[in-house]
Amino acid sequence: MTDQLLYVPRGGAARGPYAVDIDPGRAGWAHCSLRVLDLEPGGSHLFPSGDGEWILLPLTGGCTVQVDGEIIELLGRDSVFSGVTDFAYLPRDAHTQIASGAGGRFALAGAKCERRLPARYGPAPEVPVEARGSGNCAREVRNFAAADTFACDRLIAVEVITPGGNWSSYPPHKHDEHVPGEEAELEEIYYFEIEGGGLGYQRVSPSRPGGADVLAEVRSGDAVLVPDGWHGPSVAQPGHPMYYLNVMAGPGEKREWKIRFHPGHRTEGYR
Repeated sequence: MTDQLLYVPRGGAARGPYAVDIDPGRAGWAHCSLRVLDLEPGGSHLFPSGDGEWILLPLTGGCTVQVDGEIIELLGRDSVFSGVTDFAYLPRDAHTQIASGAGGRFALAGAKCERRLPARYGPAPEVPVEARGSGNCAREVRNFAAADTFACDRLIAVEVITPGGNWSSYPPHKHDEHVPGEEAELEEIYYFEIEGGGLGYQRVSPSRPGGADVLAEVRSGDAVLVPDGWHGPSVAQPGHPMYYLNVMAGPGEKREWKIRFHPGHRTEGYR
């Protein structure tokens, strides 16, 4: 796996209208995609979903979405640090018009899928917010499209806010093989924003000979890809809260998030 794309600095995966454009071909895997779209005030974009399902998630700003004859108004938010946001589910084989009067930045989290589910609106008040961990491993997890919170065919996606100076994605864990009842095989993308121009660190260590191995210094707009391996911790610079968007999908018949923790790290109070 060492020849795969693992760390993508800001601008390193820009293509066409997208500040980030990671598809299975560029990632060297089979399922997950991420695009980040910047729209100027009054701007619009026609988005073909192809053979994947997508969630349109405002990072900053709001937008109007036209898909399958429906109009969905997303109020959005001032920034990823200001709270949860509403979002839109975009089915495969659709053409979506995205327009923003005030402009903004929008993530498109995607996964190749088989079923065509209906386009839907995800209200912000219905997003489950979880306080996970404790002490300097405390963080906030926004489960807007976790496996058990919002219906998708393959896609799993969540947001995490890590306070400045804290560790998250801890203890290191993995989901790179199918072990019934214990672990699901999932590719994963981490997309980062760091408040106040700060930085963070992301570790991925091998779970098998020749597996993914990276220690990346990350800043706003960077991404780290996890094709396999133990991932974590995600470390936030003191005074600079860290945001990351996790996008996951895999080949399993059942859409589920099952992980195994690294046996060399204690889990009590951290996970």
